[in-house]
Amino acid sequence: MKESFYEKKLNIETSRIETRQDNIKYYNRYEPTPYQALDLLLKKYEIKREDHFVDFGSGKGRFSFFINYYTGATCTGVELIEDFYKKSIDNLNKYRSKNYLKAQNLFFVNTYAEKYEVSKFENKFFFFNPFSKSIFIKVVNNIIKSYEEHPRPIDIVMYYPCQEYLDYLDIKTTFNHLIDIDVDCSKNIRDKISIYRMDDTIASLEDKFIIEFSCDKTCYYRIDRFKENKK
Repeated sequence: MKESFYEKKLNIETSRIETRQDNIKYYNRYEPTPYQALDLLLKKYEIKREDHFVDFGSGKGRFSFFINYYTGATCTGVELIEDFYKKSIDNLNKYRSKNYLKAQNLFFVNTYAEKYEVSKFENKFFFFNPFSKSIFIKVVNNIIKSYEEHPRPIDIVMYYPCQEYLDYLDIKTTFNHLIDIDVDCSKNIRDKISIYRMDDTIASLEDKFIIEFSCDKTCYYRIDRFKENKK
């Protein structure tokens, strides 16, 4: 469906791409996640009402509003740029006027992503290339610290992931690749959603199955293998 359909349905304004007017390095421009990608995420990946997402580099809040509206999940948007943060609050006020109860589970914070303190209730974390690898590493380390203090299944969900993010998770952490969801089946291999999970039970599951998502089907391949321990 067209962007205008969702913008009207959610009663928000998030479509315009904007370049930040500041001198802060390592943070990228504002570009909202396409509704097409968000719609596929809902179809291919389980999100429960009990889940609590954190959207790092949340901009004007599109991801949080969409997920909250269709799943009831709690979402916290973390945005450094004050102008975008204020626009997300404006959107929250408009969204609340039509979705009062659901809006009680939406929060927006104006701070550095690497300084955000991950709570024990937050279990899913979304990134659309909001900043450099160095900041991504700091944020992931904060997530891992929270996991160590309060063990629970944790997912990192990335749209259009840069290779540096993927390499870090694959090589330097104990996160396991869960699924890839192709967005438009083009030759652009980055136009996908990649999901990684940290959970004590996932290793045993990975020894049995490879899960592959394509645009028209989901395939499960049984395999016999041992997962190499990450260093």
